[in-house]
Amino acid sequence: MIGLGVWQLDRRAEKAAMIARYAGNRARPVMAFPNPPIGDEHLFRRASAMCLEVVGWSEQAGRAENGAKGWRHIAECRTGIEALTVKFDMGVSTAPGVAPVWKGGEVTGAITHAPDATPLLAGLFGKRPPRTLMLVAEKPAPGLAESARPDPSSVPNNHLAYAVQWFLFALAAVVIYVLALRWRGRKVKSE
Repeated sequence: MIGLGVWQLDRRAEKAAMIARYAGNRARPVMAFPNPPIGDEHLFRRASAMCLEVVGWSEQAGRAENGAKGWRHIAECRTGIEALTVKFDMGVSTAPGVAPVWKGGEVTGAITHAPDATPLLAGLFGKRPPRTLMLVAEKPAPGLAESARPDPSSVPNNHLAYAVQWFLFALAAVVIYVLALRWRGRKVKSE
């Protein structure tokens, strides 16, 4: 358990470096959206891509840049001749079921993870493939409010709390062990 606590302290430093790298991505110049859009090295960086044709829309609970809660509208777009599609968060509406009128075009925005339907337990115990990326558009589709921009400060770094938890588990195990030895010693003396 102590080893797990030390490991969590090491992970804390790694996570802090990763968050700093993501924060640095925000200051880098606009890049072409990665093709295919997977991997985390470009998270939070500004990128642009061309949506040639919207092939589908999905809705998900979200938050607008002004803090209002609503439904974010994610366009799945064809980006070229190949069968590759890319997801674009095109903005937030205050009610579900709004049908955006946006048909495609150039999109510039911040890179973040696209929503996926992998169950939490499957992600914890199964081998999870790299998460797909999407762009959160800086300019929303007509009739929608701008989605909240992805922020590196939202990436949790709770490894210190995990380390403390493991150290407390180790301490509890030592206390239980000492109490068991004392109880066993008293039992031997009484016989």
